[in-house]
Order: sequence, then C-alpha cells, then structure tokens
Amino acid sequence: MMSKGKRAIFFIVDLLIMGVLVFIDRYTKVLAVSYLKDKDPIKLIPEVFELRYLENRGAAFGMLQDMRTLFIIVGAVFIVVVLYFLIRLPATKKYRLLRACLCLIGAGAIGNLYDRFVQDYVIDFLYFIYIDFPIFNVADIYVTVSAAMLVILFLFIYKDEDLDLKKANTVKLHSSMQPKDDRDDSE
Repeated sequence: MMSKGKRAIFFIVDLLIMGVLVFIDRYTKVLAVSYLKDKDPIKLIPEVFELRYLENRGAAFGMLQDMRTLFIIVGAVFIVVVLYFLIRLPATKKYRLLRACLCLIGAGAIGNLYDRFVQDYVIDFLYFIYIDFPIFNVADIYVTVSAAMLVILFLFIYKDEDLDLKKANTVKLHSSMQPKDDRDDSE
C-alpha cells in the first residue's frame, strides 16, 4: 500500500496551492471593486480587451440568474468531490498534472462560491470586446483551463486502468523486481 504519510503531504501541498490560487482570485476581485465599480471600463487593448466591472448573479454566460442557493449547494458538493479525489490520488509523478487540474478547479470553485455566499453574486471584470465574450474572472480562468487540460489528459495521457485509484494506490513490495514500466515513479 502506498504510504499514507506521503499522500497526506501531497494533500497538504494541494491545499496550500489552492489557498494561494484563491487568494489571487480574491485579490483581483478586490482590485476590481476598488478600481472598476461604478467607473468607466479600463481599455487595455482598444477594441479588443478591457477591464469592466460586472456583478454576475447567474452561472456561466449569465444563465440561471438569481439561483444562489442552488449554486452554493452545487459548488460545495463540487469542492468536496475535488477534495476526495485529491486525497485518493497516488503521490506519484504520473498524477501530478491531474492533481494540478484538480487544484485549479477547486480554487476556481472556492473563489466563486465565496462570492456567492458572502455577497450573492460573482464579481467578473475581464472582457474580450473583439469577440464579445462574456465577462469573466480569474476563478473562471482556473476552471476553464483545468477543464481543457482534463479533456486532453483523459483523451491522450491516462488509460482506464490509470484511473482505478484503488489499484493505483497499491505498490508492490519489491519494485526492483518489477518491469521498468511498472515501477513507482514518485521521484
């Protein structure tokens, strides 16, 4: 069985990483309130990209407006699921990208859940004018980038047997006797 202590250390590091990411998201939202709320947008690249304050009471792209309780419940369940998988993932190189994706998704969910819980809306402020993309925030970037990375990982990197976490968490006692491809790659 893989060392529970090693997995615990990885989980603590995951929590610290998520904490830093949530801090960055919160900090950018505080800046957005300070410099953008009730003010004209700041044009960073004219006709292409600007910073524009928006209080989003819906989900992605403004759907499901004013469904705060639903978003809080779904967000909390989502965070618990992410934490569960982070606890269960083996502490090996093979799962580092998956672990990073889960940290990004967890941080994004926590960042937006915090907004919904504390103030009933999510603060969005990044706007691509040129393509008229919906206004978004740093937490949304975390979720979008990690979701795209997960698709790539599941399509091209991980095989079905890699995702059997019970099997992946067992390590044979004599790794020197295993074929090179089956050895623990935790270093």
